[in-house]
Amino acid sequence: MCKVLRLAHPKARDYDEMHKRLSWYERVAKDLRPAKYRIARRMACEVELDEASDELLWKEHERLSGAARVVLSGLDSGNGNLAGLSVAHPSLLDLKVALLNRMIRRCTFCEWNCRVDRVAATKKGACKLDDKSRVTTWFHHFGEEAPLVGLGGSGTIFFASCTFRCVFCQNWDISQDPMSGAPVDSRQLALIMKELRTQGALNINFVGGEPTPNLHRIVEAMNQLDVNVPMLWNSNMYCSEETMKILADLIDIWLPDFKYGNDKCAIRLSRVPRYFDVVSRNHESAQSNGDMIIRHLVLPNHTECCTKPVLRWVSEHCPRALVNIMGQYRPDHKVPKERSQYAEISRRPTAEEMLAAYEFADELGLVYAPVS
Repeated sequence: MCKVLRLAHPKARDYDEMHKRLSWYERVAKDLRPAKYRIARRMACEVELDEASDELLWKEHERLSGAARVVLSGLDSGNGNLAGLSVAHPSLLDLKVALLNRMIRRCTFCEWNCRVDRVAATKKGACKLDDKSRVTTWFHHFGEEAPLVGLGGSGTIFFASCTFRCVFCQNWDISQDPMSGAPVDSRQLALIMKELRTQGALNINFVGGEPTPNLHRIVEAMNQLDVNVPMLWNSNMYCSEETMKILADLIDIWLPDFKYGNDKCAIRLSRVPRYFDVVSRNHESAQSNGDMIIRHLVLPNHTECCTKPVLRWVSEHCPRALVNIMGQYRPDHKVPKERSQYAEISRRPTAEEMLAAYEFADELGLVYAPVS
């Protein structure tokens, strides 16, 4: 019988460095800076949203994203404010909504690139969703990483469905059932977000399942929100490049998973192709567009093929990111039922496997995000 994990998660070694790496997020959480979506709302769009071609809309999006980054840079350095920028009509945020309403007609929100019309819903893509979003639960989550929790918790919103088919998914009841939860429109979602913030949440945490298929509803809700709160993207990061462009001007802190160090394990355990190229690309994009904590779940018998390659890649390509090396894997969903097929992950990670992961992270000089 294997030795079950008994190690505590290592402490962050340098709290000053941790706060430096999360400086933008923490200032927004304390209302010392405006959330990025509020900057996007003040960037004036100069094209006709209904009449312009897709090419023209994306060109205008590129221009306004650049303008938003200039404002953000000034705010981040303490040399700028929003006092001289009024809310625009239409704005960069309106432009993003318009683009998403077009994208969902040939959906390319994620890298499955199904190109199905989710509005007509005559055919379903990988997420099995039409254009409606369903929320399974929302609450103040105190089990996230310590910088995301504080006294008020993380304002977590769980969406139904997912773009992956992880055989060990611990949320399989909502991730694999596109009809779980209750449908919400953008106004209802904005009210949920506002209530979480006004009751003390440090952030709005979009999770699931997977938030990516619900991008249109999330951005529409931001456009109706009237409180300042950091936006957190808690994702498997199988987003398309277009989705990452939409998110870049809106997300204040990224909380991505990096599950696998190779495509073979990703295909076998999550039924997802081209995993490493897509997810690594999106992690690099996220690092250049906000603060980030990268999660890696240690799978039993996957230290050499997944854990070490992921941590090595993070150290080389996302050196500003904090990491959370997670040991809470347990056999779930299909693993207990098909134990012979998934024998190598049919147990918890051992103390030796977790220690090997922590020691390797230490050798690479990675900085941990403290857990709550």
